[in-house]
Amino acid sequence: MMKSIVLTLLPLALTAKEFPEKFHAAPKPLSRDAKVSEWPRVFGPNDNCTSPEEPLLTKFPETGLKPVFELARGESYASPILADGKLLHFHAVKSAETLDCHHPETGKRLWTFSYPIKYRDRYGFSSGPRSSPVVHKGKIYLIGVTAKLHCLDLDSGKVIWQRDLKTELSIPQYFFGYGPNPMIHGNLLILNTGGKEKESSGSSVIGVSLETGKTVWTHEDTWGASYASPVMAKLHGKDVALVIAAGESKPTHGGLLLLDPKTGKLHCRFPWRADVYESVLASTPLVLPNNKIFISDCYQKGGVLLQIDEKFQAKPIWTERYFGMHMMTPQLIDGHLYGFAGRNIPDTQFKGINLKTGKITWEDDMRWKENNRVTGLFRGSFLQCGKRTFSLGEDGSFAELSLTPEKPEILQRTRFFYARETWTPPVIHRGLLYIVQNTPGFDESSRRLICYDMRAEQ
Repeated sequence: MMKSIVLTLLPLALTAKEFPEKFHAAPKPLSRDAKVSEWPRVFGPNDNCTSPEEPLLTKFPETGLKPVFELARGESYASPILADGKLLHFHAVKSAETLDCHHPETGKRLWTFSYPIKYRDRYGFSSGPRSSPVVHKGKIYLIGVTAKLHCLDLDSGKVIWQRDLKTELSIPQYFFGYGPNPMIHGNLLILNTGGKEKESSGSSVIGVSLETGKTVWTHEDTWGASYASPVMAKLHGKDVALVIAAGESKPTHGGLLLLDPKTGKLHCRFPWRADVYESVLASTPLVLPNNKIFISDCYQKGGVLLQIDEKFQAKPIWTERYFGMHMMTPQLIDGHLYGFAGRNIPDTQFKGINLKTGKITWEDDMRWKENNRVTGLFRGSFLQCGKRTFSLGEDGSFAELSLTPEKPEILQRTRFFYARETWTPPVIHRGLLYIVQNTPGFDESSRRLICYDMRAEQ
């Protein structure tokens, strides 16, 4: 049943005063032969932090990348979304979740949508949204930290339909509020809702009509919501929804669900979660060639490569306890997986693993000393553009990497800021790089979203 939600379309003057835009300088013209791509959902057009964009800036300037504009930011881990000439910025402003729509090259605010929430993270992390918007055919699908779901018109920000899923489905707060990103398939919005976890089963995953917001199907399961994003895979010629489901539970439970995206029918249920109460499944499944899937849990459970057979059953090819990702998406390059394995900064290492054998080929702390401070990539995130690999470090560093089975190499690096929790992956769109600073910096900088010029030299 649809529930009404109090909402406000805020006056631009009020929001702009509290969260101003700062324009630095116009970017270079885009090359005529440039390959560009939209970024309509959290991990980009391919759901794996890759983009076809090229050419890009060859050499980082000694003074750092040139900023184009920056936007002040409330509390949030949500990713910037760029599609149809719009930049979407989802964050919590005071006691309201707010979606700001901006021009992607000037930062000029076009409209603002906001609604009140009551949420405080019990672990002391950000109380803003974890989930990022999804754009599809001129509409925005948005779900916040308290599971309020909205469909908005992209051009105006006006509400088309809305639901309060927390109330409707009895969704628990879990460890860090509601966090999975929505996924679109056909005419459906697929969400890992994780409702009624304390009962024998509940609405673990639902398929919702894009047009009306009404529930079309429900997958009932004891597994609740995770913090990983559902993704679509083409397996044996058929579309299959991959959902990491978990929840907050004693004893812990969760793993990978393979579902028919049209009906919610369960193909396979593969348990994969550490036997630790506070384990958080947050790494998105990685779809690999030849009907293979990689999933992981960093809490001493590790990673597993799965072979999906013609009946859509998952069978482990190999497991590796010390190749478990906390929240990042590993990259596949020339038959090897690369990722930042580990739960926290002290135990995180950058590792390469042979996809065929499951053997770790190297590991590197990937740390250096900078301004009398030990820094590094830590639990970094990737951005793959063509054959170039970039990584955003956990405290605001940015590097271009060469990754081979023999060793990793930093080709060049720069710094955006010094700040903790730089967990939102970098985003590229039309040669512009969008970086999120999630917390106030050690250098007294504020939370912000910064646009940098990465367009190729003219």
